[in-house]
Amino acid sequence: MSKFYYNEEQASYDAIVIGSGISGGWAAKELCENGVKTLMLERGRMVNHITDYPTANLDDWDFPNNGELSREEMAKQEKQARTGYTIRAQSNFWFVNDLEHPYNETKRFDWMRGYHVGGRSLLWGRHSYRFSEMDFTANRDDGHGVDWPVRYRDIAPWYDKVESYIGVTGENLGLSQLPDGKFEPAMELNCLEQHVREQLEEHFDDRHMTPGRVAHINSDKKFEGRMRCQYRDRCIRGCPFGAYFSSNSSTLPAAERTGNLTLRPDAIVHEILYDPDTKKATGVKVIDRVTKENFEFKAKVIFLCASSIASTSILMQSKSDRFPNGMGNDSDQLGRNIMDHHMDAGASGKFDGFEDKYYKGRKPVGIYLPRFRNLGGSSNTKTFKRGYGYQGGASRGNWEETISELSHGKALKEAILKPGGWSFGMSGFGEVLPYEDNRMTLDYNKLDKWGLPTVTFDAELKENEFNMRKDIIEQAVDMLTKAGLRDVTPQDDPYALGLGIHEMGTARMGRNPLTSVLNGYNQIHAVKNVYVTDGAFMTSASCVNPSLTYMAFSARAANHAAEQLKKGRL
Repeated sequence: MSKFYYNEEQASYDAIVIGSGISGGWAAKELCENGVKTLMLERGRMVNHITDYPTANLDDWDFPNNGELSREEMAKQEKQARTGYTIRAQSNFWFVNDLEHPYNETKRFDWMRGYHVGGRSLLWGRHSYRFSEMDFTANRDDGHGVDWPVRYRDIAPWYDKVESYIGVTGENLGLSQLPDGKFEPAMELNCLEQHVREQLEEHFDDRHMTPGRVAHINSDKKFEGRMRCQYRDRCIRGCPFGAYFSSNSSTLPAAERTGNLTLRPDAIVHEILYDPDTKKATGVKVIDRVTKENFEFKAKVIFLCASSIASTSILMQSKSDRFPNGMGNDSDQLGRNIMDHHMDAGASGKFDGFEDKYYKGRKPVGIYLPRFRNLGGSSNTKTFKRGYGYQGGASRGNWEETISELSHGKALKEAILKPGGWSFGMSGFGEVLPYEDNRMTLDYNKLDKWGLPTVTFDAELKENEFNMRKDIIEQAVDMLTKAGLRDVTPQDDPYALGLGIHEMGTARMGRNPLTSVLNGYNQIHAVKNVYVTDGAFMTSASCVNPSLTYMAFSARAANHAAEQLKKGRL
């Protein structure tokens, strides 16, 4: 967006959308395009597309100390630094100051956050995969969690809509566990990735490696205000081409073009107001991030899209005589069933060959190997529940030769000018089951600088996930060995929930108000004009990246809300 409009005197709207990230952007677009006057409230600062991406066109040598931050700077983002890739000068400005935004850990939880217009849509890894019918029935079939109130057929048209609009690269495989989609041309595998793909097909009947499906434009198809990927791989800095999907480059400009969007940054929502007579929400309470002034805004419908943890925190703070434990918490499920994807388990190896081959540009994605465990039948059924997929890729990034003790002087200089040897790595992304005791709570004795309670996490991986990790590693080693790599090394790094940056759950969907918070249209069972469409609504996690699913559900819910508003039901 190049600008925004906000009128302090206007206090009432048709709809309020809380949060401007992937879910909020889609909710706002669909509401506004349906003629709904919408106020978007974002707790962070304004970020304008293109002009507010300060490092997008800088080269690595433009950064002092090669982008490494000082100890003083690192101390401000100690928890954000746990990912290993976020806290460098190229991108650290997107992530919160942990001293200003504290949280508490009964068990370690890596909560990675960015508070600004666009949210994590500017930061996400962009992998975009559909949930399958198997994912929507998994809880029912194996007894973990509660049954989803929807099925794949309910969401498939919205997957179509979202993929066609945002641009997702990929190839259709005809696999039931990874449904096909509406794709841009796939980003081609490099020579070693193609070699590994062929070797896996030769040695395994159930392994189907494919280029990763990512939300990047990879054709000359017209996308308003956006153009095809330039293969710079500087995505985390913000893309001035709009090549990858973000709220800032896509859904927010679309909402703005309708004339129905009002955007208010620096607005910290902390409570949803409730009318016991109408049994509806009437608006929200807001604190100005900068001035700490208090505001109230009224609306007929409210969309919570602030992220799984933040949205549930707002619901927990929305207490009344009707909801003494937080809005919609009749089931005592608010804050429970935190899920993520566990990762940092897999293998890597080196490859002798293709020394005369390289690749052009820096494509922003490698490979994806879909789930092949627990798909039915005895051949692939394991002792653990659910399954996992792999992400990874090949490159000539091995520079060990340049630091060898035998490389000095002229020999070292010549080595630096040559590409390194080929290497290939793959890391599993495994499903985490929904456990009621994996939860978040609020601590009213530890307040933040705005006087609001801080979040405490008490969640961990359990036996099922650890058993799955063993299989992830064993299979990765076996596959790379059979593909002809040498020095194959297993990977099993310490992992805590949150590090996958796919935190979800905490206000799950379900069929029964006694065991869930939301119905099949993302509405709070007892407060039908409040919708929750970020990761909080997730009933199970699957093993695929969840953002495409958030967008599909957000679009579906926003159209449902617009229809209900037109009929006078909200």
